[in-house]
Amino acid sequence: MVAYEFYSSDETGKEHFIGILPERRKNPERITKKSVLNWGWKVIGDNSDVKDIYFVKVDIQSPIGAGRGFGTY
Repeated sequence: MVAYEFYSSDETGKEHFIGILPERRKNPERITKKSVLNWGWKVIGDNSDVKDIYFVKVDIQSPIGAGRGFGTY
């Protein structure tokens, strides 16, 4: 499964993790850099001091929480 990790960097260059978005859209034509970044800005909100964000596309091989004591037994 493809997901996007969102980050911002402050004025000192330190990176800050914002969140992760699993990609669930079936139509790849709808997946654009702008559409992915829009989600990140929605999470941050309008009242934030963040000036710039970026994302890293990652491949998640197993369900989130698998092997960490979560899920059904």
